[in-house]
Amino acid sequence: MSATPILEIRDLSCAIAGRPVLRQISLTVAEGEIVVLLGRSGSGKTTLLKTVNGLIRPDSGEILFQGQPAAAQDPIRLRRRMGYVIQDGGLFPHWTVEANIGLVPRLENWPPARTAARTTELLAALGLPGAEFGRRYPRQLSGGQKQRVGIARALAADPPLLLMDEPFAALDPITRFDLQRQFLDLRRTVRKSALFVTHDVREALMLGSRIALLKDGGLDLMLTPHEFLAARTPEALAFLSSLVEPWRAEPVRDEPASTETGRRE
Repeated sequence: MSATPILEIRDLSCAIAGRPVLRQISLTVAEGEIVVLLGRSGSGKTTLLKTVNGLIRPDSGEILFQGQPAAAQDPIRLRRRMGYVIQDGGLFPHWTVEANIGLVPRLENWPPARTAARTTELLAALGLPGAEFGRRYPRQLSGGQKQRVGIARALAADPPLLLMDEPFAALDPITRFDLQRQFLDLRRTVRKSALFVTHDVREALMLGSRIALLKDGGLDLMLTPHEFLAARTPEALAFLSSLVEPWRAEPVRDEPASTETGRRE
């Protein structure tokens, strides 16, 4: 890993409509690292993600991207260097899969042949052969296939950082687990850094290099998955309690049959 973090957030605070949403957040993302933003609804996860690529302007603090202040960079150029993945892929419905994936490369004036080759490469890596899926439209895809295309689009121009906002949350458990494993396999190949939002502690433990736990807009703790399993803050314990397997609880015993009058035979 590089000695300089690809992303550094320093004492970031943000209020929306006068309500504090982020409170003095500081964290780093190293090259090749997945930092998971874990927290309950309303804890500030998505807001923090949007401040990173300039969709929301913080009230105080600083964001450094590749060692340079993000606020001093052209916001459009900045966003094109950060692949963004949301639930359901966020695909343009009137564009084909090929057109959706090739969006940023076209904006960056890649030659058509290079864009087509990159699209084919990514579709194959994500288990969607280009000859079969490239000319389909989003309405012709399953939820899992849309999400794969969304990931391919985020990777198309080879950005150094991925921003992922609960990308697998809307999927059924089996498809979700399959995509989680596929994302890990893909990450080992492309070695991308990522800031990954989730409220699922299992997903955080599976995917994260480190877990940043947010509570009420502040950073409760930031630990490796192994360290997180031993964490003892109240918020960490609340998330860890959800790992208890409910099917191991003592089964409910059947009540004995009774007559219509309520007396046992």
